[in-house]
Amino acid sequence: MKLFVAGLPYDLDDAELMEIFEKFGQVVSAKVAIDKETGKSKGFAFVEMANHADGQEAIDCLNDISLGKKPLVVKQAEDRPSGPPSGFRNNSGGRPGFRPGGFNGPHSGNRDRGGYNPRPRD
Repeated sequence: MKLFVAGLPYDLDDAELMEIFEKFGQVVSAKVAIDKETGKSKGFAFVEMANHADGQEAIDCLNDISLGKKPLVVKQAEDRPSGPPSGFRNNSGGRPGFRPGGFNGPHSGNRDRGGYNPRPRD
């Protein structure tokens, strides 16, 4: 069972997180989310428990307790939808490199506006 954990102290590392959850059963993985630019914790993590019962017990016991300034939020992680990351928009209708109405360069095929004409001159 994969768990989402929020409200973590910013100085908590993966090993400490694993230690907290091992009290409820076998932990497959415990990973604190780290900001790529600063290298610091984002204050949330994902923990994968070996079985559903242990994961549910961790939720029941740890949700809403305080490890620091904020109460923990511990819940079953939601499946991430496949596809582009959130915030990504492809306004081209699925055709990479296509910008509707935005390009009248020499290779646009728009000959009425002085575009490229492949016919040789006489």
